[in-house]
Amino acid sequence: MNTSKELLTIKNLHTSFRIKDQYFAAIEDINLTLKENEILAIVGESGCGKSTLATSIVGLHQEGNTKVDGEILYNGLNLANMKDDDFNKIRGNDIGFIFQDPLAALNPLMRIGDQIAETLKYHTKKTEKERQVRVLELLNQVGIHNPERIAKQYPHQLSGGMRQRVVIAIAIACKPKIMIADEPTTALDVTIQAQILDLLGDLQEETNAGIILITHDLGVVAEVADRVAVMYAGQIIELASVEELFASPKHPYTRSLLNSIPQIDSDNDRLEVIKGMVPSLVKMDRKGCRFAPRIPWIDESKHEDHPQLHEIAKDHLVRCTCWKDFHFEHEEGGLHHELHAN
Repeated sequence: MNTSKELLTIKNLHTSFRIKDQYFAAIEDINLTLKENEILAIVGESGCGKSTLATSIVGLHQEGNTKVDGEILYNGLNLANMKDDDFNKIRGNDIGFIFQDPLAALNPLMRIGDQIAETLKYHTKKTEKERQVRVLELLNQVGIHNPERIAKQYPHQLSGGMRQRVVIAIAIACKPKIMIADEPTTALDVTIQAQILDLLGDLQEETNAGIILITHDLGVVAEVADRVAVMYAGQIIELASVEELFASPKHPYTRSLLNSIPQIDSDNDRLEVIKGMVPSLVKMDRKGCRFAPRIPWIDESKHEDHPQLHEIAKDHLVRCTCWKDFHFEHEEGGLHHELHAN
């Protein structure tokens, strides 16, 4: 059980994007904490709001087209709607961000060493010589051999795995207390994925940082996370420790996600298919259970009109009461059915 102090507290966070002349919420009613030395995984399929949550925390939304309401509390400061000049002192220094696409995150016209040094120049008082030494230290730290040569190269001269390591080196240059990793292993092969995850774990041990890991890969979550928040259609629909979530998933969406993954040690050869798609921001019905249209065999009366997160066990929260009656389409009944049958 992680009893470390809280690094980040998110309260009632709503982030809305302007589409034509209207604002539509991409994430709603987000309440989360991140502790020291903890890896909090945010999972869900594409379009559920994972990356919007990440970019809301670091203030990377386009001004004028985005509204952020609620609180993102760090070190006595509310990061929600903080002015960019103030945020620049925190972003990169206290909070590091590992982008999903390293080629897009890196400047194609700058040498690798100069890009890492730029962060140090902005946030520290190191001399140019000290910055050069630190750049080589960081490249070594993220597992890049021959750092002197790599520091002089440009992003296009490196492989995807090497570029991702450089992005991590930039993110950790100032030893941030919080790291946000947005799908950091998506475009990498399995061997490199494992190396990157090991690297994040090592860096966390060294600095006691809290890491928010955005991913859709439940295998990665099972391997590295301490707690998991499952998102669907802009809301957190289940939150639990990684052990609890994999041992006893409750929300229909979480159960469907886990049942859609092949299990080597299972006799069950059936893979569940989650029907339908995440609704678009514009067409989303914001009343009732947002997952209800994808499980039409569950009666409407089993869903709440305004689904809330309920603590069903210690530190295990689930949105809506439909989990009690959920069963897969090919099965009979749900929890209530089983209780009455016994």
